[in-house]
Amino acid sequence: MKERLATIKERIQTIAEACHRKAETVRLVAVSKTVPVEIVKEAIDAGVTILGENYIQEAREKCNALISYPVSWHFIGHLQSNKAKYAVRLFDLIHSVDSLKLALEINKQAKKINRIQSILVQVNIAREASKSGVYVEEATRLIEALSPLENLAVRGLMTIPPYFDAPEKARPFFAALRELRDQIERSAIPNIAMDELSMGMTGDFEAAIEEGATLVRIGTAIFGARK
Repeated sequence: MKERLATIKERIQTIAEACHRKAETVRLVAVSKTVPVEIVKEAIDAGVTILGENYIQEAREKCNALISYPVSWHFIGHLQSNKAKYAVRLFDLIHSVDSLKLALEINKQAKKINRIQSILVQVNIAREASKSGVYVEEATRLIEALSPLENLAVRGLMTIPPYFDAPEKARPFFAALRELRDQIERSAIPNIAMDELSMGMTGDFEAAIEEGATLVRIGTAIFGARK
């Protein structure tokens, strides 16, 4: 585990520095969905500081089991509105907000516990029917609608490109997310930050970093192939 993690961190540092970025501007989200608690503990002991989970029930069990560990929990899966009340109690950052309905529910649930919930807006760059996310042309309108919500803090954007066996094929989708981020930044929407770009996974994270990723979601390279 330590060796795999060290290799990933070294690759992140190398590619960041090659882009004239500081390595600390790219953070590693270790995707721990379906990984047993004991193995997640190993990862934390090896230096993982952010864990990414896809399923609320599984995440609740892990958060409870690992409550004494100094890690940040990120939700990276599709979130249903009826699970928002759990998500705001468990996660420091929700990567996958893709509708006003979901955002309103997160805002409502966060208000109940006097919390400002950090979120990213998920963008379906490739317009894939199998994936969640707002389409590019709808993203700015959605973000404008989120601006007045007092218990939400929009931090940036997230995308999952189509699966390719060659990382370079994913690059245009990462570039498109960065361009959308820049466009939204220029709009200067009140109460909206565009500091984070969550993009890139085990097979393509280096291309994502070159295109501006600040959060890379890596599971297989750390935990091995899922059973």
